[in-house]
Amino acid sequence: MTGDQSDITANRERQRELYGAPLAERVPRLTGALGVTQATLAATLGMSPAMLSQLVGGRRVKIGDPAVLTRLMVLDERVARGPVPPEDVPALLEQVHAAKLRWSSPGDTATGRAPGPVAAGGTGAVSPPRRAPARPAPTADDALRGVSAPARLVAAAAALAPSFPEIAEVLRRAASRHVR
Repeated sequence: MTGDQSDITANRERQRELYGAPLAERVPRLTGALGVTQATLAATLGMSPAMLSQLVGGRRVKIGDPAVLTRLMVLDERVARGPVPPEDVPALLEQVHAAKLRWSSPGDTATGRAPGPVAAGGTGAVSPPRRAPARPAPTADDALRGVSAPARLVAAAAALAPSFPEIAEVLRRAASRHVR
């Protein structure tokens, strides 16, 4: 095995640890189930087609943007529930692409604003809500519980703990408060 091939193999194994499967398996499953190209999937996720190609090819390991990873997880969970009717695919892709992450903690709901980034485009700006919510804003725990089962949250926490202990703690907290 050449050096490049062993790097790709190691990168794909690391992706398996991080994401449950190498992106070389996940991405074709998504594009096939949704009937879209890899470029369309990349645009929906909010990344360049070249970056997605590098991830799928094993030349890169991690999805660095949490919003992109969340969109991938949302699509993956939707496809796992069963076929998406072809006429529903454009609306699903638009909905996923337009989704904005709102990070908050239980004490932040009184302000009506999330303390973390919510604006698209990676500016990190915090956008005030258009109108006061009728109920408290969902927390990061709520969002995580909405996309993954407790066991998967714990597994993700274990994988992230060495490099990102703060994120791992959020995942563990979300898993421990899981209510469905």
